[in-house]
Amino acid sequence: MNATRQASVCRVVFFNMGNLLENIQTPEDLRTLPVGSLPALAEELRDYIIHVMANHPGHLASSLGVVELAVALHYVFNTPHDRIVWDVGHQAYPHKILTGRRDRFPSIRTLGGLSGFPSPFESEYDAFATGHSSTSISAALGMAVAAKLKGDTTRQHIAVIGDGSMTGGLAFEGLNNAGVSNSNLLVILNDNGISIDKSTGALSRYFTKIATSRRYNNVKDRVWDRLGKNQTGKGARHALSRMTGALKSLFFKQGNLFEALDFRYFGPVDGHDLPTLIRTLEALKRIQGPKLLHIVTTKGKGMKTAEAAPTLFHAPGRFDSHTGEIIKPGINLSLAPRYQDVFGKTIIELARLNPRIVGITPAMPTGCSLNLMMKKMPERTFDVGIAEQHAVTFSAGLAAAGLIPFCNIYSSFMQRAYDQIIHDVALQQLPVVFCLDRAGIVGEDGATHHGAFDLACLRPIPNLTIASPLNERELRNLMFTAQSGQYGTFVIRYPRGRGVTPRWKTPLELLPPGQGQTLREGHRIAFVSLGHIGNTAIAATREYLREKGADWTDATQGPGLFNMIYLKPLDTALLNHIFAHYDLIYTLEDGVADGGLGSAVCEYATATKTPAEIHRLGMPANRFVLHGPVEALQHQCGYAKEDLLNIIQKKHPA
Repeated sequence: MNATRQASVCRVVFFNMGNLLENIQTPEDLRTLPVGSLPALAEELRDYIIHVMANHPGHLASSLGVVELAVALHYVFNTPHDRIVWDVGHQAYPHKILTGRRDRFPSIRTLGGLSGFPSPFESEYDAFATGHSSTSISAALGMAVAAKLKGDTTRQHIAVIGDGSMTGGLAFEGLNNAGVSNSNLLVILNDNGISIDKSTGALSRYFTKIATSRRYNNVKDRVWDRLGKNQTGKGARHALSRMTGALKSLFFKQGNLFEALDFRYFGPVDGHDLPTLIRTLEALKRIQGPKLLHIVTTKGKGMKTAEAAPTLFHAPGRFDSHTGEIIKPGINLSLAPRYQDVFGKTIIELARLNPRIVGITPAMPTGCSLNLMMKKMPERTFDVGIAEQHAVTFSAGLAAAGLIPFCNIYSSFMQRAYDQIIHDVALQQLPVVFCLDRAGIVGEDGATHHGAFDLACLRPIPNLTIASPLNERELRNLMFTAQSGQYGTFVIRYPRGRGVTPRWKTPLELLPPGQGQTLREGHRIAFVSLGHIGNTAIAATREYLREKGADWTDATQGPGLFNMIYLKPLDTALLNHIFAHYDLIYTLEDGVADGGLGSAVCEYATATKTPAEIHRLGMPANRFVLHGPVEALQHQCGYAKEDLLNIIQKKHPA
């Protein structure tokens, strides 16, 4: 870290914003600056992101890597008239700061504050809402075609996509369509070798070849310097494009992927060289049709610790802005483990017992802790890139050939592979085990990342067994139950964060599908829960009993608590017992209330003509839940601990 960087990062308590950045309220202000001052502005912008992120956690490394690109884009293009779509949006922080949200930036990802992702509801400069990967090219192409149909020839459309997101099938679908559309579309490929974990696959190797071949880049630069200087005519551009394509074929023994899709390819260009970026973007503005600019950047640029560990600093939490050291809470051995770590450790244990088990993840090995198995059994674990549809059908192929795939996908990302679950897995009754991490409300990442819909959308599908553990022991035992393969396609969904059971590693036992659990009998009121959220009902009940001076086993006080474990098949015998003994029944699930556990219980009550009064507690079906702390969002939805305690106090007789 150079002296300037060290000095700027050391501003911990008081941050004196640089003279350039403090005068930038909108991109119009930015465009009044001379080009020579822009590198200094980029440094001030980078310093500000580091300072704010040190105490207001967010997606750090991705945003640091595109500071120069954000400055160049808003300097060259007439935003918001020209439209920029940031794929995923992890990297959009410098864009937000430059587009009128600088003073609100410390509120990012907090309740009522700025979203961590681009949102048209937040700013006219956010052309398209993002949060999941590989959408930018299709969205920007749609905008470009719409402009063309309206006769608007003045508007530019830019999609900024990372090399990790380029592995998603939707990105290729967009490229394939754009190549024949003749639309005025610019795709900027931000190549840093990292999505969240290290990029994998043949495409990543292809980008690496282009970006790191010194011989090719030297020859390419000489060709452009000698033949391209002042040659802006269509014929000259076409000749140069053919020349660079020929160079790639010569050096890499293969044609250019993007030119094969009828894109004009430019690059690779140093994504941190602002003057070159600006000159290149100015030139590309004058070129019509689909084109792709390949830039090479460093994730975490300007902060040595982030550059050295970009995965760790993707979203590091709080860190020391002096040293870059991540601030970790004191070690507490009594803390319960994270659900993802229980998954990661248990799959290794099960794989040692069952040689048919393999692990699959779409680009999230660290996030879901499959990286633990990767270290121990690399030949039996597969990171397939950001490609959820492929992950599911790949798992189906493995299962069809006799293996037991554990396919770990975040709940909200699984939505992208709904057809594959139905057509390729469930229809064939294949023994794929889907482990849906980050189910329910996830907190600060907000609406694009909450695992709200998995229960509701998966329940109608035939041949699925659907379960959700109350605690870490149940997760471990559900995985053990699923690995036998005898229950067909098996879905296990669990939340982000820690569980409630420090001593979780007990002897493995089967949890037969369709059998729930009575946690306690009570009086009049019953909470029927599915998954970890049942612990909230337990906590509310304990507090109520303490207030009453009653014992946990006193069935005359407080509500009855029932842990269903399985959404499908339902434990109808347990439901019959509940219907017979309780007047007020509250179903509780950390997911959208329509279509999940509550709906299943109501449907069964209707079928059996049960007169019980049933209320469904869960996420609302008529609005999206935004971002903020998990408990605060659960309170907004009406099922935080205080809400359940209030129900018990009001409904339970004194």
